[in-house]
Amino acid sequence: MELFQEDFSAEKNYLPYDGTVNYYGKILSEQESEKFYLKLFNEIEWKNDEAIIFGKLIYTKRKVAWYANENFEYTYSNRTKKALKFTEDLLYLKNLVEEKTGETYNSCLLNLYHSGEEGMAYHSDGEKDLKENGAIASLSFGAKRKFSFKHKTGKERVDFILETGSLLVMKGETQKHWLHRLPPTKLVKSPRINLTFRSIEE
Repeated sequence: MELFQEDFSAEKNYLPYDGTVNYYGKILSEQESEKFYLKLFNEIEWKNDEAIIFGKLIYTKRKVAWYANENFEYTYSNRTKKALKFTEDLLYLKNLVEEKTGETYNSCLLNLYHSGEEGMAYHSDGEKDLKENGAIASLSFGAKRKFSFKHKTGKERVDFILETGSLLVMKGETQKHWLHRLPPTKLVKSPRINLTFRSIEE
């Protein structure tokens, strides 16, 4: 199943079972989205992501940044990162997402994909630092990209087309039973910025 902007309903669960995904569509205007895209692109302290794979330190082309309410530490891909303090823009966007979703978040992992050739393989966000079954809100800016879910044991798949200014939320047992990815594509030449608001257990 592939969903476009006109198909969504914020109250609907788009997963057939074993989790909850809500898609809110665009929560910001084109003008607002462009403003935040440019500010995030130029002002966030981006760094190439690091992962330890088979004992070797790998640097990705994709860049990341991590911000939070406090100086949290967060471990994924066998690397521990320390959070920077939320900027004014990130606090504004966090408050907006909390208002829309009815959830609360204390940190944000940001991803910068320079073109469609950069993506993310199937994975689930099940790190021990995260609140168990906590909501993860994904806010997109820049290039329109496909975002896919695949059940870990079944064959079901759900695809979204995420536009600039759009919001998608994963919650409940989604991370336990579903994988998600950002598939690479040579058709997209421009960057995408993705903000994933989440809750770290203190």
